[in-house]
Amino acid sequence: QVQLVESGGGLVQAGGSLRLSCAASGGTFSWYTMGWFRQAPGKEREFVAAIRWSGGSTAYADSVKGRFTISRDNAKNTVYLQMNSLKPEDTAVYFCAARRSIYISHNRNEYDYWGQGTQVTVSS
Repeated sequence: QVQLVESGGGLVQAGGSLRLSCAASGGTFSWYTMGWFRQAPGKEREFVAAIRWSGGSTAYADSVKGRFTISRDNAKNTVYLQMNSLKPEDTAVYFCAARRSIYISHNRNEYDYWGQGTQVTVSS
């Protein structure tokens, strides 16, 4: 069974940086796409970034382009989300997700496995 475990969230001031990690196990991830989503209180879960495990193609939400970078470490089966120039509106629970497809999707309903989430809070 695929398991995803996020870490790296916390409290940071506006303009600061955080790096989230997602450790994946229980699957052959070379055939997967990995994504990061976030959910703020009272809002729907929204796409942040995704990466094709094989080949490394990436996609980003417009709201984070130029500030966030998604990457993966094949040897560690870990996906990262480097978040720079953080803004208060980035405050949310961030979730790692895995999709059993080599094609990137922005649609949360097309992801098959989810982590429990990690809280990111950006103070102004």
